[in-house]
Amino acid sequence: MDFLWTPWRYQYIAQAIAGKQPECIFCDAVARHDDDVTLIVHRGVSCFVILNLYPYTSGHVMIVPYAHVAELSLCDAATLGEFMQLAQRVEGILHKLYKPDGMNYGMNLGRAAGAGVTGHLHLHALPRWIGDANFMTVTSETRVHPESLATTYKRFREAFA
Repeated sequence: MDFLWTPWRYQYIAQAIAGKQPECIFCDAVARHDDDVTLIVHRGVSCFVILNLYPYTSGHVMIVPYAHVAELSLCDAATLGEFMQLAQRVEGILHKLYKPDGMNYGMNLGRAAGAGVTGHLHLHALPRWIGDANFMTVTSETRVHPESLATTYKRFREAFA
């Protein structure tokens, strides 16, 4: 049997077991005002951009409205406009910083659709490269990232500045 040591997961698991997870990770991140800890890389008028703490690829970010809503139909036109403008801006930043061969954008609305955070709408943005699904992901359910979250955070903050 192989073991992979992932100490960064311990805090998440310990908080979940102790019932200390925030009611909503996105609302909690916005309220804390310590963006370098919560990994918010950009705050807009009605939406923000945050790194995924457990990314599928380097550069995996999420675009999130400040309003705690679960569906697109509950957003006003201004929020939806900024939401898509940020998606466009993130696409440009990802192309500049990571030079991907493609891009995945996705939303999972509701538990049945696979949402990890069911009550707060968010759009995932992931750069993709030809051949990025290597054997580690396929055989070991393990992702290999060439960049730390701290480096990704710094690069995104500079790109949004």
